Amino acid sequence: MGLGLASRRYAAGLPAWVGAYAGDALWALPVYWLVGALQPGWAVRRRALAAGIFATGIELSQLWQAPWLQALRHTTLGALVLGQGFLWSDLACYAAGIAVGAGLEKVVRWAASGASAHSAAKHFRG
Repeated sequence: MGLGLASRRYAAGLPAWVGAYAGDALWALPVYWLVGALQPGWAVRRRALAAGIFATGIELSQLWQAPWLQALRHTTLGALVLGQGFLWSDLACYAAGIAVGAGLEKVVRWAASGASAHSAAKHFRG
């Protein structure tokens, strides 16, 4: 989370694409981890899908401009969780962040299992 906040705060000192997109991708990463913590028995794909649906729902909710929701978005926590305005590019960033989380989980599981190079292909399919 700190990296995502830093990418916004120090955007002027970063490459333009990092300042513009990293925060959204890094927002989706803990969403994936939260789904994993809540549903540890689910397969990686299912957790990634659930995280993607949640992130997409949050982004689409930004199209709804109810006064009480806007007031919530103007708080620090509300802005961090709910965002400020709908952007199509955010959906791609969320997908990237969730993919990184799922990929990291696959790599960690594979490394922890002591899998051989021959079983790597089989493990990464599921």
